[in-house]
Amino acid sequence: MAKKEANKKEMKNKKSFFKDFKAELKKVSWPTPKQLVNNTVAVVSIVLLTAVIVFVLDVVFENINKQGINKIKEVIATNTTEENSTEEETTDNSEEEKTEENKSADSDETVEAENDTNAESNE
Repeated sequence: MAKKEANKKEMKNKKSFFKDFKAELKKVSWPTPKQLVNNTVAVVSIVLLTAVIVFVLDVVFENINKQGINKIKEVIATNTTEENSTEEETTDNSEEEKTEENKSADSDETVEAENDTNAESNE
C-alpha cells in the first residue's frame, strides 16, 4: 500500500510541476518579432565588430613584434661587431705598447751595456 501511495504522490508532484512551469511561462514578457530581429542584429553586429578590431590589433602587434625583434637583432649584431672591433683595437694597441716597451727596455739594456763597456775601458 505504501508503494501505491508513493507513486500517486510522485504523479501529483510531476503534474503540479508542469502546471507551475506552464503558468510561469505565461507570465514571461516575450519580445515582439521586430524586437527580436533588432536585438539579434545588434548582437551579431557587435560580435563582428569586436572580432574585426581584435583581428586588426593582432596583425598590428604581430608586425610590431617582428620589426622589434629584427631591430633588437640588428642592435645586438652591431654591438657585438663594435665590441669585437674595439677588442681587436685594444689588442693591437696593447701589442704595440708591448713592442714599444720591449724596444725601450732593449734600448735601456743597450745603453747600460754601452755604459758598462765605457766604464770598463776607462778603468
